[in-house]
Amino acid sequence: MKATDMNKPDNRAAAESSAITPRARDYSQWYLDVIKAAGLAEHSAVRGCMVVRPHGYAIWEKMQRELDDRFKATGHENAYFPLFIPLSFFSREEKHASGFAKECAVVTHHRLKAIDGEIVPDPESKLEEPLVVRPTSEMIIWSQYKNWIQSYRDLPLLINQWANVVRWEMRTRLFLRTAEFLWQEGHTAHATEKEALEETWRMLDVYADFAENVMAVPVIKGRKTEGERFAGAVETLSIEGMMQDGKALQMGTSHYLGQNFSKGADVKFQNKDGELEFVYATSWGVSTRLVGALIMTHSDDSGLVLPPRLAPVQTVVVPIFKNDAERARTVDEARKVAAELKALGVAVRVDDRDGIMPGAKYYEWEGKGVPLRIEVGPKDLEKGSLCVARRFVTEIAGEAPEAQRRRRKAFLPRAEAIASIVPTLEAMQKELFARAGAARASRTRVLDKIEDYGKFFGEEGGGFAWVHWAGDSAQEEEMAKRFETSIRCVPFEDQIPPEARGEGSCILTGKPSKQRVLMAKSY
Repeated sequence: MKATDMNKPDNRAAAESSAITPRARDYSQWYLDVIKAAGLAEHSAVRGCMVVRPHGYAIWEKMQRELDDRFKATGHENAYFPLFIPLSFFSREEKHASGFAKECAVVTHHRLKAIDGEIVPDPESKLEEPLVVRPTSEMIIWSQYKNWIQSYRDLPLLINQWANVVRWEMRTRLFLRTAEFLWQEGHTAHATEKEALEETWRMLDVYADFAENVMAVPVIKGRKTEGERFAGAVETLSIEGMMQDGKALQMGTSHYLGQNFSKGADVKFQNKDGELEFVYATSWGVSTRLVGALIMTHSDDSGLVLPPRLAPVQTVVVPIFKNDAERARTVDEARKVAAELKALGVAVRVDDRDGIMPGAKYYEWEGKGVPLRIEVGPKDLEKGSLCVARRFVTEIAGEAPEAQRRRRKAFLPRAEAIASIVPTLEAMQKELFARAGAARASRTRVLDKIEDYGKFFGEEGGGFAWVHWAGDSAQEEEMAKRFETSIRCVPFEDQIPPEARGEGSCILTGKPSKQRVLMAKSY
């Protein structure tokens, strides 16, 4: 079989490809199909919980490494705290308790017993105090900080933990909203409000840098309204990304907690003047919903598309052969190519599996989002060349399909092909960010009339809307009921596009408004 013929799908490849529902037909099903085709995750036997499969977990591991390096570069250390939190701890911060009450899973017994042939909680093992399965760790962490902090010399305390949490969601979706999920949560203690606020902003910037420069997802930074704040926070900052269907996804949050939690846990320190005062606190976190953000921002109807910086496999090398002699030669060359790429820092895999046609391998690796593929066939060996295929190319208006195919796949001299891999990966990273930015811009509007707002989120399909706002929490709820939208954030000044800046009138009430807010439908 000729190397140039390998782009033609065989029956198996075609069947796998057709399993993905087109985005335009059913976006929700498309999302689930991409996850399945890429082997990222699946539902478990426990309602609302997911099994993260190796390829999905490898993406999360790369996210962890990138974020963990940034945390440590800003002075943070990792620790671990218990999964179980005494119920009484939640009464220490009223807003925090009420905010999470409906999502908490509670342990009441510590042993099972067979009674009349049925396994049930042993009545004699009832706990003196119920334990809440960690929905977030502020209360358990601050109970420990009380033992760690006595003086200003113990501050700042900069701690992060990588953990799982449980929030008993009624409506779940893989990666985006599950009853149990993986995340990191930072919890810091400071001697002054100024230091705590600086930390809150610093960590939001860390998240924004990660989202844009690693995930290739453009985000908007801003404050949450009072009704959208983290339970118990004085201020919540967030980064908001737009998915391909125009909906917003909250991708990370950073909270200034003031002294609320230190007062609840009675954490005081002696300041430089010898006086006792309560510590100032922050918390901040991101979760495995970032994997969902990757899928919904970049992927297409062929499956997963990954930015090279987060791809567990950046380049797959596929030897092409039809007999044992060709197999020996092409596999040997494929392994040499892989070794050279590995020396350049490329995450590479050789797919020399028997019994699978090359076309099926191509579709499988494309479905998994691998950015580049190198094909090594007998004729390539004779010519001293390699075939390099990209997972995607940026579309050019008016370009013929055949011209796009030529840009996706090129036959290059061997040395030139290998030298091109790292620059091509870097270019693809930038292209994905630019593509996501252009998609966001195409679905962003500056709106001043409620009629235009209704039309935009109705027949036009919606997206991001910059609108003036001077309403209260009840009026926010009114907008949510009428249009299924919410204020994603009150953006920082530098996040507002020039054409949307300045004062105006609230889109709902007509009252004077100093600046616009970002409104959208959301996940």
